[in-house]
Amino acid sequence: MKITAVIVAAGSGSRMGAGKNKVFLELSGRSILENTVAVFEDCDLINEITVVTSDLAECRKLLEPYKKVKNIVPGGKTRQESVKNGLETSSCDIVVIHDGARALISEKEIAAAIESAEKYGAAAVGVKCKDTLKKADKEGFISGTVDREFIYNIQTPQVFNYKEIKNMHALAEDSSFTDDCALAEGFGTRIKIVDGSYDNIKITTPEDLEIAEKILEKRRQQK
Repeated sequence: MKITAVIVAAGSGSRMGAGKNKVFLELSGRSILENTVAVFEDCDLINEITVVTSDLAECRKLLEPYKKVKNIVPGGKTRQESVKNGLETSSCDIVVIHDGARALISEKEIAAAIESAEKYGAAAVGVKCKDTLKKADKEGFISGTVDREFIYNIQTPQVFNYKEIKNMHALAEDSSFTDDCALAEGFGTRIKIVDGSYDNIKITTPEDLEIAEKILEKRRQQK
């Protein structure tokens, strides 16, 4: 069985305010993207890596040492288009789709998601929502409280049968899906939630970058 990771790293990084794609910013001595790719490189279950990027030349230079990186492809105008580009380049049995800006994912979480996808057909890493959630009316006043018992913040990786998710992307008419679970849900796919970690943040703002540095430093101290 061949398992490919498609790492989506084609965003503009506008909220980071760095003037370039955020995944090329430094995190603990190397780029955010290298930190992300390294986890999949070290994961025994992953056979091949495809990276979708807005800067092919920069990616090729940074990722040359990573032997599992077989494809580096250009991104699209939306996240869905970028994932579709990555899927069209890859060929495998199971595909693991991951945000390039989630550099704090662990091999254990990747393996758990793959195992659940093999068992249930599709899986996504997520954590239970900590906050109290409120509904609001049209005027911005609280109109009710959402029961958070079954509410999750869904992260990545999100894992699917390759042929099925590729076909869904080909058939999708709406390109505004912000993750692949939303797309798959629209086709009636049941997706198993795998317990993730609150450390698995998406590095989007300068504050996120500071938090990520502290998490990595804590991990180093625990080794």
